Amino acid sequence: MATKLTDEVKAHLRDVCARIVAPGHGILAADESTGTMGKRFDQIKVENIEENRRSYRQLLMSCDKSMANSIGGVILFHETLYQKDDNGTQLRDLLKEKGIVIGIKVDKGVVKLLGTKDETTTQGLDQLGDRCSQYRKDGCEFAKWRCVLKISDSTPSQLAIMENANVLARYASICQQNDIVPIVEPEILPDGDHTIERCQEVTEKVLAAVYKALNDHNVYLEGTLLKPNMVTGGQSCSTKYTPEQVALATVTALRRTVPSAMPGVTFLSGGQSETDATSNLDAINRIDLLRPWKLSFSYGRALQASVLKAWQGKAENVAHAQKVFLRRAKMNSSACLGKYESAMEAAESGDAHSLFVANHQY
Repeated sequence: MATKLTDEVKAHLRDVCARIVAPGHGILAADESTGTMGKRFDQIKVENIEENRRSYRQLLMSCDKSMANSIGGVILFHETLYQKDDNGTQLRDLLKEKGIVIGIKVDKGVVKLLGTKDETTTQGLDQLGDRCSQYRKDGCEFAKWRCVLKISDSTPSQLAIMENANVLARYASICQQNDIVPIVEPEILPDGDHTIERCQEVTEKVLAAVYKALNDHNVYLEGTLLKPNMVTGGQSCSTKYTPEQVALATVTALRRTVPSAMPGVTFLSGGQSETDATSNLDAINRIDLLRPWKLSFSYGRALQASVLKAWQGKAENVAHAQKVFLRRAKMNSSACLGKYESAMEAAESGDAHSLFVANHQY
């Protein structure tokens, strides 16, 4: 007898997707690893210890209930899932009380592929079923797994494309067997001087391979979300493309590769500045092309860069930093609806500086 998802599990997966990408809603990616948090904290001269990480995550999770007007889900790092606020309340419960869906990062980082030019695959499939089972009991309803591909004259190789597609599909099937929505993240890094046309070509090839693999692995598409890069020029490209050009290339790539049964696309910010990430998302939602999916955000740096600057690790700055975060979330909520205007930005709410980090690790 073939293993199949029950109608009850399918209905739950669809419901979770719908809650995460409800109109005007997206995802806060707060799943930075301990090492990545250290890099963030270095920029504001805060020591990377568990108490400081807990205090910062508490700042985000304890925002007032208006957070739920813009944020449908939050991706947590394992450590954060089990931390408590100053009053002894689980941080995850602060989100549940607001009706925000709890997600968890489940991959174990990238490792190099033999015989390639520093290309990678993502590890963590071992015992993933057991971990998903426990995370589900602990309140998580969706998960994230990041694969990384690079653009150069000779990459991504066919090996890297196929290996990462199959890893993503295996992860997705394990998640669904444990009643967890998988966010499928094949990130094509912005490193390099490639044109937007080259990025579109690679994005289409990668997404086509990913959806072939998801189909091969019997993944229930209506119970998944996609977290791709936007189609942009490389960080070192001499041409600077407009939001409208990014929107056309991105939506065209999606239309050629992503089945309409898949309910939502939650773009990663990929080192774009906070305001660029919002402007491009807005243009994507305004473009006059058929878009059968919700087109939303799953931002880490593009929701948090100005928050960290406002916080500076000081308790007296928490209220102001929360205000900055809520406004940034509101800007992206407007972009999901195609209603963002740059004039809506307050001086302190949007950072126009690039957040690019070469060969970014999460």
